[in-house]
Amino acid sequence: MAERILVTSALPYANGPLHIGHAVEYVQTDIYVRFLRSCGRDVVYFCADDTHGTPIELNAAKQGLKPEEFIARFHEEHQRDLRDLDVRFDYFHSTNSPENRHYAELIYGRLKEQGDIERRNIEQTYCEKDRRFLPDRFIKGTCPNCKATDQYGDACEKCGKAYAPTDLIDARCALCGTPPVRKHSEHLFFKLSRHADFLQEVLRKPGFIHPGLAAQLQGFFEKGLADWDISRDGPYFGFAIPGETDKYFYVWLDAPIGYIATTEKWAKETGKAKSALDYWAADADTRIIHFIGKDIVYFHALFWPAVLNVAGLHTPSEIKVHGHLTVNGEKMSKTRGTMVPARDYLDHLDPSYLRYFYAANLGPGVEDLDLNLKDFRQRVNGELVNNVGNLANRALSLLAGPLEKRLAPGRAEGPGRALVEAALARVPEVRDAFEKLEYRSAIRVITEIASAANGFLQTAAPWAQVKKDAEVARADLSDAADVAYLLGALLAPVTPRLSEKLFAQLGAEPLSFQALEGAKYPLLERSRPIGTPEPLLPRLEEERVNAIIKLPEGAAAPQAAESKPAKAANAEKKPAEAPAATPAPPGAGESSGEIEYDDFAKVVLKAGKVLAAEKVQKADKLLKLTVDVGEGSPRTIVSGIAEAFAPEALTGRNVVVVANLKPRKLKGIESRGMLLTAGPGGKELSLLDPGDVAPGSEVK
Repeated sequence: MAERILVTSALPYANGPLHIGHAVEYVQTDIYVRFLRSCGRDVVYFCADDTHGTPIELNAAKQGLKPEEFIARFHEEHQRDLRDLDVRFDYFHSTNSPENRHYAELIYGRLKEQGDIERRNIEQTYCEKDRRFLPDRFIKGTCPNCKATDQYGDACEKCGKAYAPTDLIDARCALCGTPPVRKHSEHLFFKLSRHADFLQEVLRKPGFIHPGLAAQLQGFFEKGLADWDISRDGPYFGFAIPGETDKYFYVWLDAPIGYIATTEKWAKETGKAKSALDYWAADADTRIIHFIGKDIVYFHALFWPAVLNVAGLHTPSEIKVHGHLTVNGEKMSKTRGTMVPARDYLDHLDPSYLRYFYAANLGPGVEDLDLNLKDFRQRVNGELVNNVGNLANRALSLLAGPLEKRLAPGRAEGPGRALVEAALARVPEVRDAFEKLEYRSAIRVITEIASAANGFLQTAAPWAQVKKDAEVARADLSDAADVAYLLGALLAPVTPRLSEKLFAQLGAEPLSFQALEGAKYPLLERSRPIGTPEPLLPRLEEERVNAIIKLPEGAAAPQAAESKPAKAANAEKKPAEAPAATPAPPGAGESSGEIEYDDFAKVVLKAGKVLAAEKVQKADKLLKLTVDVGEGSPRTIVSGIAEAFAPEALTGRNVVVVANLKPRKLKGIESRGMLLTAGPGGKELSLLDPGDVAPGSEVK
């Protein structure tokens, strides 16, 4: 029997809308699940809203709503936003459900039976004004560890340290702001300290968690694992603890149980399992994988496995941890408008752009991911639109037009067949990268395959062959269409709607990783006509991207970055064979740099399109570019921009070319022109973009 895989994302808190930082995890998980399905694996993907606890109780009261009414609003909103981000769950449930109550009580009962629940009389903070105990988020103060101010009573959001509310410095009631007093109350504790040996064994299992995080978690063992308070005094929005008076399960007990409850709900509604225990029983042949952010590692890697083990249930097989999202190099901020709600993004942009950019930057580690809006636009345009999209459009437009939508039979030999076979040979690289969560490596290979196909078309020039020898042109274009078909399969986990469009335009059935096992040339059924081609995705324009940033009313607009002077970027800043620039004479002012209009008029600037790009051997700063400048045949330009741009990111880019420079040889390659860039040099360069104009258009 094939291994069953159960995948989860961390439960979003039903206390507000999702933002693009949340989207990192759901997109990362969804890509992995789609990949597994494409490989033919037996996989289910579950999530749910986390609905209990103090913040929801507080915010519902502020809005004059019952907690149940408050969470219902976000339950619908979260599902809609995730669906529109192309995230597909097998089931999305809620922790405020009969299934979750059942399993919370079941697990608690088993913990009691095993002697792992201890009753303790503890001192707590109490607000005499509001007449209630102040657990976790009902109290604020200064972190006892890092001294960060305005922290809640359960854990510091700055250093991640967990502590008791009574540990806070300068504590105050979060409701009324008055200093609390101390009172005693009886609470229930899970004896986590008894399970140190078991948890150390779990952390040593290969693949369970990133080795760096496993080492980091050793700090909790060195200090001695603290037993876990799993109860809260009423009033509290959550499940009442059986057999207790005015005591409720702490949200972090029943929240992860939501994974099991969602499995149960799915099993009941679909009939695809008898119950959640088909997956969660200790002896079930299941691989359970949790995707989480680095801020909740403690709960998932220590507390949760220990609880499951004592309860006789299946412990997690793997925990995949990602970092946080920053925007333009800074922590997301409401005041800067960079805490972008998912809905604000979706109102302006296709989810494929964001999914692609996240994938292009995600690896298996826990480093933070930066959504630099300029890099986002340039990378998506350069790689997804101008490279992959350009290949499909170039191949299919000619096939659908003068060649009547007919493909050519596969060829016995030749560069077209070699192109397709070389692309197929790289599929194991992509498969291995997705399996290891090395999405950025998968994207790198995919863009290299697309670049090679674009280079093939540029050399074959089928647009020039159509009238001379239509069948040669048809054969070349059909081989390029084969590569486009392959790219649709490889990108399907990342950009599913783009792949669906591509398959439809090819008139072909969706292609999966499973179908690619042992696949041979040709991939497409060449006797079938293709469909109607159209651009897969429009280019991202700066105005559209910037529109997702909405400053709060009254906030000052951010200052524009200082503009850099444009410069021509040819080979290197100072080619070895060129003399250094002559310095200006002492005392020369601004006027010394002035030129006559006639001098400027000698420079001819034209719009160009990069058709292919490759590194120059033994020259770290140089790229060899093939650029269409509207002259019938493209130019070769050697440019010193390799530190700022990967070759695959340039294919399809619109550029400004200094078109009337005398040719010069650089590293033995004749370069006919320069590109205009802005920036100080090195990695800090931007290509000037003339916009969507035809190659050869004058730039004035």
